[in-house]
Amino acid sequence: MIGKITGVIDYRAADHLLIDVRGVGYLVYCSERTLAALPGVGEVVALYTDLVVREDLMQLFGFQTLAEKEWHRLLTSVQGVGAKASLAILGALGPDGVSRAIALGDWNAVKAARGVGPKIAQRVVLDLKDKAPGVMAMGGTLAQAQGDAEAEVIEPAAPRPARATPAASSAQADALSALGNLGYAPGDAAGAVVQAAGEMPDADTPALIRAALKLLAPKG
Repeated sequence: MIGKITGVIDYRAADHLLIDVRGVGYLVYCSERTLAALPGVGEVVALYTDLVVREDLMQLFGFQTLAEKEWHRLLTSVQGVGAKASLAILGALGPDGVSRAIALGDWNAVKAARGVGPKIAQRVVLDLKDKAPGVMAMGGTLAQAQGDAEAEVIEPAAPRPARATPAASSAQADALSALGNLGYAPGDAAGAVVQAAGEMPDADTPALIRAALKLLAPKG
């Protein structure tokens, strides 16, 4: 199983790129959003990957973050959602956007992805609502190594860049954990945290917890 690769970009296409890893070229398919964020031809890139092997097909998919990779795995587990639809959803919303849409039950946001109809969008939200907290608690991008086209790429033995976790994502993950410890259901907690974070994007963990608790309080 190929879980991560580092190499030099040989060429880029509309939905994939060719990465040269010490003389071996790998075709890696990515979402539009991920492709747009990657460096140019001749530069070094590092991606988490997922290898799909079938009787008539073998494809490698690339992701900048573990959260993006996990959402791809979960999205493709939904009936009617293949790799193409999953990449379309991730390309339209990004992993954080997918987390927000599913936590809030916003299937219209999922439907905005190219080729995704209302029935599939609703199924995605319903099937994955309880999965959002776990993915939201994940963090970390695989930092892209910078170098020229002639640089030698050394694989596992080489030191890896540290994973960067944005402060906002960390605060949301901590708030989710705290609400879980208080006994709130993961899906309810995720929805409240996402809504609170949307209203207060710069809030720290204590502020998010207080706002989420207000949203979770019984009405009436």
